[in-house]
Amino acid sequence: MSEETDKLKERLAELETDVASLRQTRLPRGTRRRSSATLFGLPLLDVAVGPDPERGEMRGHARGVIAIGDVATGIFALGGVAFGGVAIGGLAFGGLAFGGAAVGLVALGGAAVGGVAVGGGAAGYYYACGGGAVGEHVLSAARQDPEAVRFFGQWLPEWLL
Repeated sequence: MSEETDKLKERLAELETDVASLRQTRLPRGTRRRSSATLFGLPLLDVAVGPDPERGEMRGHARGVIAIGDVATGIFALGGVAFGGVAIGGLAFGGLAFGGAAVGLVALGGAAVGGVAVGGGAAGYYYACGGGAVGEHVLSAARQDPEAVRFFGQWLPEWLL
């Protein structure tokens, strides 16, 4: 029994050493940068990427004229989730939205929803162009509305029409 007790005490000492070293390990820290220059009361540039344990944030939310972050809100927004006049992101919402999934007045993405939508799956209120497109005027493999051909002909190369 004392041999087992000695092994347990030895193992306990090893675990205490491991726990002490883990407590000293620092969590990865993200980047936070904000310009002092402002426009319309917003910082000209705000960058917030990654976790910030001191603030209790798991992801950064950038807010500025130009916003770059895990979540970005700005006139120009670039992020995993982006909200802005011009929004670029995995999930983008804006006047002009580019993303894996995009929602906007003009939306371009894998899945696009907007007044004008271009994407693999596109739902456009006025115009839609894509593999699976729905809308008032549609340009797709299954349907080539003359008004959609005229509209998208201004923007797309002829070989795509």
